[in-house]
Amino acid sequence: MLAGKLYTCITEEKQLADMRVRKNQFLDRFNDTAFEDFDTRRRLVEEIFEKTGRNCVVNKPFYCDYGCNISVGDNFYANYDCVILDVNKVEIGDNVFLAPRVCIYTAGHPTDSEVRNMQLEYGYPVKIGDNVWIGGNAVINPGVTIGSDVVIGSGSVVTHDVPSGVIAAGNPCKVIRSITREERLEWQRRAKEFFEETGIDKEEFLKLL
Repeated sequence: MLAGKLYTCITEEKQLADMRVRKNQFLDRFNDTAFEDFDTRRRLVEEIFEKTGRNCVVNKPFYCDYGCNISVGDNFYANYDCVILDVNKVEIGDNVFLAPRVCIYTAGHPTDSEVRNMQLEYGYPVKIGDNVWIGGNAVINPGVTIGSDVVIGSGSVVTHDVPSGVIAAGNPCKVIRSITREERLEWQRRAKEFFEETGIDKEEFLKLL
């Protein structure tokens, strides 16, 4: 399965079956937590994900295929209704924000109906770099790599790799433009304005993150 070759779940191969039982137990416990119980959800995610960095926040409801094939970096945030079908590896970098109902799919089915009807399927890995914001209802398809410093627009269907430093959107998702130095400076100006107007100490604020 992890090699990207055809495999099947219907034979109930013991290792996969055991992994699904563990995942089901995780999802039952995770999605049954109180909304304010961030600590329990964080602990459960740390137990089932392959790797988690600092400040990992996953809101409920959340769904996955196995959980153990998901790796996330520091400051990961997944909003409500996130779905990650991790029959293959999902590797996510630092400072990645997923808006509500983002779906990441590594799972696929053959386009030939005769083979597909044999219940054979496959999975290709998904990789997402650092400092990425993915808008609501976006779908990331199997085998896609998204670079760093990327914004994916809401409702996008990402079928091909996305390079670093761009805004991309649409169905299929395409690069719209690069993120310019001018807009970075404008956002930094607005952040400075925020701290000046609120009187919040920037250095103390950053320690909370």
